[in-house]
Amino acid sequence: MTDPKPARRAEALRLHRKLLPIWSSDQRFRGWLTTNNNNDIGGLFLIVATIFFVIGGILAMLIRAQLASPGSAFMGPEAYNQVFTMHGTVMMFLFAIPFFEAMAVLLLPGMLGTRDLAYPRLGAYGLWVYIFGGSAVIIAMLLGLSPDGGWFMYPPLSSSAFSPGIGPDVWLLGITSIEVSAIAAAVEVVVTVLRYRAAGMSLARMPIFAWYILVVAVMILTAFPPMILGSLLLEVERAFGWPFFQTENGGDALLWQHLFWLFGHPEVYIIFLPAAGMIATILPVMARTRLLGYAWVVAAVVALALLSFGLWVHHMFTTGIPHMGLAFFSAASTLVAVPTAVMIFSWIGTLWQGKPRLELPMLWILGFFATFVIGGLTGVMLAIVPFNWQVHDTHFVVAHLHYVLIGGYVFPMIAAVYYFLPLLTGHSRFFKLGEIAFWITVPAFHLTFLAMHWAGILGQRRRTWTYDAGSGWEWINLTASIGAFAMAIGFALVIGDVVVNTLVARKARRNPWGAGTLEWATMLPSPVYGLASIPVIAGRYPLDDDPQLALRIARGEGFLADTSRNRRETLIVSTTGGEPAQVAVLPGNSVLPFILAVVTSTSFLAPLVGAYLLSGAALIGVVVVALIWAWGLGSKADEGPVDAGRGVTLPLSTEVPDPPGWWGSLMLLLADSVHFGSLLFGYAFLWTVAPNWPPPSYLAPGAVDAVLAGAGAVALLAGPRWAARSILKGAGPWPGLVLAVLGAVALAGAATGIILARPDPAGHAYDATLWLLAGHVGLHVAITAIMLGYLTARVLAGYTSPRRIGDARIVQLWADFTALTGLVALAAAWLPGVFG
Repeated sequence: MTDPKPARRAEALRLHRKLLPIWSSDQRFRGWLTTNNNNDIGGLFLIVATIFFVIGGILAMLIRAQLASPGSAFMGPEAYNQVFTMHGTVMMFLFAIPFFEAMAVLLLPGMLGTRDLAYPRLGAYGLWVYIFGGSAVIIAMLLGLSPDGGWFMYPPLSSSAFSPGIGPDVWLLGITSIEVSAIAAAVEVVVTVLRYRAAGMSLARMPIFAWYILVVAVMILTAFPPMILGSLLLEVERAFGWPFFQTENGGDALLWQHLFWLFGHPEVYIIFLPAAGMIATILPVMARTRLLGYAWVVAAVVALALLSFGLWVHHMFTTGIPHMGLAFFSAASTLVAVPTAVMIFSWIGTLWQGKPRLELPMLWILGFFATFVIGGLTGVMLAIVPFNWQVHDTHFVVAHLHYVLIGGYVFPMIAAVYYFLPLLTGHSRFFKLGEIAFWITVPAFHLTFLAMHWAGILGQRRRTWTYDAGSGWEWINLTASIGAFAMAIGFALVIGDVVVNTLVARKARRNPWGAGTLEWATMLPSPVYGLASIPVIAGRYPLDDDPQLALRIARGEGFLADTSRNRRETLIVSTTGGEPAQVAVLPGNSVLPFILAVVTSTSFLAPLVGAYLLSGAALIGVVVVALIWAWGLGSKADEGPVDAGRGVTLPLSTEVPDPPGWWGSLMLLLADSVHFGSLLFGYAFLWTVAPNWPPPSYLAPGAVDAVLAGAGAVALLAGPRWAARSILKGAGPWPGLVLAVLGAVALAGAATGIILARPDPAGHAYDATLWLLAGHVGLHVAITAIMLGYLTARVLAGYTSPRRIGDARIVQLWADFTALTGLVALAAAWLPGVFG
């Protein structure tokens, strides 16, 4: 009897050779500009984020060199202010978030049992926007043009009166462009986790990291918009004099702090939770068991995310918050210890029930435990108002932040890099620098930041460039600086160890850790197509449940193993149950994401040199390139259900009412809704708290304005629905499209009336806010009008049919949002004048 194994391997190899040309990128240099494969995009993300980490580390060493001795002449105050501002900016915006996004892009498709992320080109676009924005910030620093007011950019210090150069503008525009990249990644992650999974992978069967990263992505969509709004307000104030933060003209500098920390405190958990997800993934494998309390951990993650949005004021305890507010936010700040403790005890219980092995990833996780618990306890200390008042703006707060972010984020991410190194590179470790690096880095870290806690309790203020001899801080700072340089050596050894083992180490065997999750079901390194076929699973640990699953996937026994259609296909499943629902056709390599990133970045960065016309032209370019991008999707003919394998036929994702573009639009509109809500919050804050209110006069709407707004909103709600129903019935959509266009014009007319009635937005914060409300309406009317024109062209070109209704449904979604938020914005502008 013949051995079937060689025949099975030959079958898997034949399928591998068929899939490679379909999914591969251009191997020439231009391939880096056109690729949208998650392996390429994630790898570039990881490399660039690591480079920024090195830059941020060098800046940290400059800070510690300056503070090593009293009265140091190593740096002057101007240079020191730029250095500490850029250190925080680089680490928070250019390293921490992009690094975990890179890991998610690389690992998430394999974990979920799909072939790529939902929007490969969107991922490529986000990568290039990040690179351009981050490079602009670093180049400005090298030219001496970086900001010097802290990574939090508090006005009035960051206002044009006290920071007249372009440094703050570099921060505001460069960082905002990077936040656009983060939102693009978040949209991609949410839709991927909800819809792009292996058959049978219900939400309850998802790997635990998928839950963590899903919650984090939703947090990005809801936490970043307040920061984007704050950056917009401050940049407009600096450029055009609109007085949002100027007390004498009805503004209030505290508005910036509220908007910033509405973003800034959730960001701490946005950074921590992916690292916690890595721990929850790696720890059970290192302990040779399964995660204890999966459902409790998921509930704790969701609870922690929700609580994080109710804590922002604890960064503002010294700003004159009423006592009731202090009590509420203090209690809420201590409450976060509960879901955090659930996770910690789950991990401890997992270790207890298993048989831990002290591999290098496990060492770094133990370093996390020893560090993060201290950071958490000092966080509880800072939540207590009297103690907070004593140590606010001291080095105690700096030390606490680093305990949470380095101990709670960097250490677990290093563990993750070592754990997934065989999957990402195909190599197992040979050179053992990692252990040496660990035993240098972790003790040096504690030496540095325990000393900084001590200095803070003794009263050393942060953000001060020097201190006097005899203050009692000399030996503490010297100790912290020695520890910091030792820690830098340790991190350098980690990077060197990873690079060396990536390039020259021995080839790894498949699934070297014996993990049970799907990312280890591929050959090593993971091929460009991920999985040769989409598996059917029945549990959270499919490789443990079926040891032969990896081979069956490779032989094509799952879904979508047929390559005869010669296109990139993957499976879309139902959101909760994971039943096969659609076949998604992913786009191939394209230079469009790179071009769109260039014009997007130009629109953000051109104002730095006063090139407003170029910025406007770039915005037009964004619209043009986006339309060309969208036009290339879809088909002019109905294909009908296709063979998905295993005897199942499924519709294409372009021939269903909720195509991937509809889901992506829904996520974008979630972020847009939070942005709009933040605008209303700012309006209400100025109205109730800011000095010099009420304004000299209120805006009173005319009857024509009210009629235009009401009729326009109704028409904009009804028109796209009428058009979509007509397409569904095979009739012409023209009456509905015309009605929608008329509604958009009417709504725009009502918004224009506000601008004409209050022609000077620089006179008072009230007038400036009215312009923003009208601008919100006008911008969304313009977007909806462009989409209506696009839908008209698609209908004329034959891209729609009763099956291909997706374009019309997407336009309807945006029109609904424009109409409803337009009415709310106009009401907010008019009602004070009606009742005042």
